[in-house]
Amino acid sequence: MKTLMFASVAFLAAAFACGTSDSTPSGTGPATGTDSGTNPIDREGGIGLDGGDAPPGSVAVTFGPETVQPGQENTKCVVKRLGNTTPIHVGTIHNVLSDSSHHLVVYRVNDTAEQLTPFECKPFTDTLDPDKGSTIMISQKHDDALVLPAGVAYTLAANQMVRLEMHYINPSGTAKPVTATSTFIPIENAKFKDEADFLFVGTPDINIPAKSDLTLGPVFIKLPPEYAGVNFFAITGHEHQYGTNVLVSTATSKSDTGTSVYNVPNWVWSEPATVQASPAFKIPANGGFNFTCSWKNTSDKSIKFGESANDEMCFFWAYYYPSKGAKVCLHTDQTGGAGTDACCPGPSPVCGFVKGGL
Repeated sequence: MKTLMFASVAFLAAAFACGTSDSTPSGTGPATGTDSGTNPIDREGGIGLDGGDAPPGSVAVTFGPETVQPGQENTKCVVKRLGNTTPIHVGTIHNVLSDSSHHLVVYRVNDTAEQLTPFECKPFTDTLDPDKGSTIMISQKHDDALVLPAGVAYTLAANQMVRLEMHYINPSGTAKPVTATSTFIPIENAKFKDEADFLFVGTPDINIPAKSDLTLGPVFIKLPPEYAGVNFFAITGHEHQYGTNVLVSTATSKSDTGTSVYNVPNWVWSEPATVQASPAFKIPANGGFNFTCSWKNTSDKSIKFGESANDEMCFFWAYYYPSKGAKVCLHTDQTGGAGTDACCPGPSPVCGFVKGGL
């Protein structure tokens, strides 16, 4: 159990501290949809309405600009009041990240004081304590829109406090500014039916020999029984620079071939596609997810799980409704036997240790 606990702490602390390239890589091609059945959205290019203007009623928060020195890598946060004068139901979130950024994590939080100047912060701060806040979106793509299904939304209180957590790295030889903007587009109150939420799923069990290809999986993680009835509508896979693919299926066990829900042709680690399922899908009763990660290690050393750009990861995040709470779920075989599953916050002793260690 001690080995598992330390692996769990490393997993959560490192999960959002990842390396990136300085330029904006090509994506996997545009996909279009709607923001809960009303305004057209270009999921690759952003909201794109009327020459790029946000729809009426939208509110936005920004990070930066923060000057990043050559070779510098860090995670910083801001806490800001969203500025919505009344409660809103958000049906689309549109994030735009500058060069030198790796990803942006967006939280709704219960803070009472703004922190407008970027400050150093730990990845995934307070997300294991629902009294303090919860994750609502992660973007690794430089221009990313999460479009929720019709009637599904995140509910934000009047003057909602939002934390933007930016991980950045500047591999160039000159200082660069890093910025991010998160725009919240509401739906009509009368159209709201279900509250959306977020799951973060993966494994720290990574060891890729030098100069070799490796496929890990399928790794099966059984979800708590309450998730058998929810509707999953979007998934994004994540690896680092040696990653070549992430596959996800719903399944009843590791041996079950299940149903594929994330299989992106020409998947790119630096601009991982978000697959938005229409219609949404469910996991089977007493089931969960099988996921597989592949890498091509071109370096002269073995690669393991970690936060550095020279380490690797294997996880995905999934959006669903109706809400059963935001959870961090992991599977590890480091305990032997059939391994251990944990979804946090929850009753597992792993969750208490992880919460205290972050």
